[in-house]
Amino acid sequence: MRIAETSIQTSLMGALGGGNGGFWAWNWELKHRKPYNCRSNGSKSSDAVVGGGYHFPLKQAVTAGSLALTGDTIAQVRERWRNNERSKRRTILPSHHENNDDEHPVWDILLNHDWLRALRMTSYGFLFYGPGSYAWYQYLDYCLPKQSAKNLMLKVLLNQIVLGPSVIAVVFAWNNLWQGKISQLPGKYQKDALPTLLYGFRFWIPVSALNFWVVPLQARVAFMSMGSIFWNFCLSSTMSK
Repeated sequence: MRIAETSIQTSLMGALGGGNGGFWAWNWELKHRKPYNCRSNGSKSSDAVVGGGYHFPLKQAVTAGSLALTGDTIAQVRERWRNNERSKRRTILPSHHENNDDEHPVWDILLNHDWLRALRMTSYGFLFYGPGSYAWYQYLDYCLPKQSAKNLMLKVLLNQIVLGPSVIAVVFAWNNLWQGKISQLPGKYQKDALPTLLYGFRFWIPVSALNFWVVPLQARVAFMSMGSIFWNFCLSSTMSK
């Protein structure tokens, strides 16, 4: 029993970014193997998780990257729109200039896009969220293969206490690394990590339940990434503070 649990914990830590390559050392050919029992003896459990060929999940990575870009774009446009409205209220202009100021407001907002920020969020989705969440969903499906209420609740719970904090930790670190502010990362965690996580629980718990209950494995990254348009909007807004 203890040997099997140790093997599973080791495999999980590897998939979430531990040693031996993190996400990239994951066995992407699990779908060709029979589901295993998490409580089986040590060597069998280990062989079921480790080994086999490696195939980068390009489709899931591209999907996650594209939707991360979409969420960030919405966040940026919203921020500039709100800033533009505030500046209009603060500035008192002569009446004959009013039409000129409102002539191209949307065009001006779109032109001021922060493409470096967009690239940060896109690369996070492509390199981390897409491949990492796909590995995580594979692990959960092969560890808890039976479609039951108990397994559904376990998957939703594990998703919130493992994947949720991991996503926040990685995206905060990735953002600060790009900005050259690694020394400020502990303060960023202390200030924004817990509120962001708690806010995410209200959204992701029902979405995760739906994801595990009705969505097939191959479509789960896409489904969760669609939900991530809203979540990436929240993350991008938090990153820009």
